[in-house]
Amino acid sequence: MNKTDLSKFNNDWYNPGPKIKRATWFFFNALIMQNKYIPLSGLKVNLLILFGAEIGEGVVIKPNVNIKYPWKLTIGKNVWIGEQVWIDNLGEVLIGDNACISQGAMILCGNHHYKKEAFDLIVGDIIIEEGVWIGAKSVVCPGVKCKSHSILAVNSVATHHLESYTIYQGNPAKAIRKREIKKS
Repeated sequence: MNKTDLSKFNNDWYNPGPKIKRATWFFFNALIMQNKYIPLSGLKVNLLILFGAEIGEGVVIKPNVNIKYPWKLTIGKNVWIGEQVWIDNLGEVLIGDNACISQGAMILCGNHHYKKEAFDLIVGDIIIEEGVWIGAKSVVCPGVKCKSHSILAVNSVATHHLESYTIYQGNPAKAIRKREIKKS
């Protein structure tokens, strides 16, 4: 039976940007974005824009948020990103208007090919459409599209696309009911 051999791992094909840009972002990400004592959302939004993110108006970013590569991030209008969210965007991440990414959620664009001896890196873009709610401590896996107004319930794992106006729960997440939104 064959075995995994991490000495053969090689992701030279993957280039997320110039090394100096990545190193500079690593410093500012640690100093400002991941700092639990800096609650200034506007500062974080401006820093992300400075590093190439596209961000709409009314975005709220709470303390202690970790974003891998801002230049691979697009955020719509009136989006909320909660404490301790990790956007590990090895691929492109698009977050639509009025979406909410709750505390401790993980948006993961990278994985490994477990059937390959060298444990090859796999990268997949993630799309979180308008009005989606990603619950606290939930995980969105590479290549997943969360369609309009879907919900991923607390501590659930999205391994496949989430259909519009549907609530998903569990690991792996399964549809449990339709989402109805009533006027205020």
